[in-house]
Amino acid sequence: MATPLEMQAVVSRSLKRSRAAAIRLAISKYKYLYLLMLPGVIWYFIYRYLPMYGVIIAFKDYNFSKGIIGSPWVGLKHFEFLLHNQDFFMIVRNTLLINLYELIFAFPVPIILALLLNEMKSVLFKRTIQTVVYFPHFMSWVVFGGIVIQLLAPNEGLVNSILRYLGMEPVFFMSKSEYFRPVVIASSILKESGWGAIIYLAALSSIDTEQYEAATIDGANRWHKLISITLPGIRNTIIIMMILKIGYLLEVGFEQIYILYNPSVYDVGDVLSTYIYRVGLQSAQFSTTAAIGLFQSAIGFFLIWGTNRLARKFSDVSLW
Repeated sequence: MATPLEMQAVVSRSLKRSRAAAIRLAISKYKYLYLLMLPGVIWYFIYRYLPMYGVIIAFKDYNFSKGIIGSPWVGLKHFEFLLHNQDFFMIVRNTLLINLYELIFAFPVPIILALLLNEMKSVLFKRTIQTVVYFPHFMSWVVFGGIVIQLLAPNEGLVNSILRYLGMEPVFFMSKSEYFRPVVIASSILKESGWGAIIYLAALSSIDTEQYEAATIDGANRWHKLISITLPGIRNTIIIMMILKIGYLLEVGFEQIYILYNPSVYDVGDVLSTYIYRVGLQSAQFSTTAAIGLFQSAIGFFLIWGTNRLARKFSDVSLW
């Protein structure tokens, strides 16, 4: 008679065989879908996982001639340098503030835009508006940022021309610290809100129309339907997008800031991505910038982990 340990080993082997068989069956059944997914997996592995090897230069005094392996270990020297560097705290503060402002002012805009588009009855007018608001997303920040700079130019810019027409003095938007962050947030809204609305429009299309018909029979107006049916119907999508947005609180798009800012607004506009570019590439301090990137990734991970836990605690949706 087999002992309990032997029985347990037999059951374990049986479960492993059944799991392997299930995996082989799934691969065989969905092989073409896996083939479609393969290029994306390869790209992600090459450009996201393989570069993680270079993270170790954050703990070394990297020398280009000696390479990553030959460079001497220095432990937490570069992290200590960051913690004693006043510029670093200013840059973290700028990054957090710009992202918090975007979370407060820019995050709701795609939701509102999707709700407005969803209420439009004219298909032609709806598609026209969609095309207009989607189009800026396909423009690079080099082009779109140039348009923003020209619109806000103090001499020939459209905005300042209107201000002069109204008898007001022109405003130097791009060289005044108090205007830089509002310009960044407004330009982000103009460029990306239309594209972001696609996700919420897709979520709105999944809501059962019979709920609206039943609400109409019960005498509900559009506001009641919005509060009781529409917003609850896209709540899970909003929560997921919020979790992802909070996970990127320490990341601001490099292209946008680099195109729009200048030395006169470094005190409010210099962020981690632009600082890494200036210090890492222009000053060749690769170890310091690797330490900044590792710090940025670690904080982002804990932010998204904590937000996901809160979402799982107070709602029925989470990333994992």
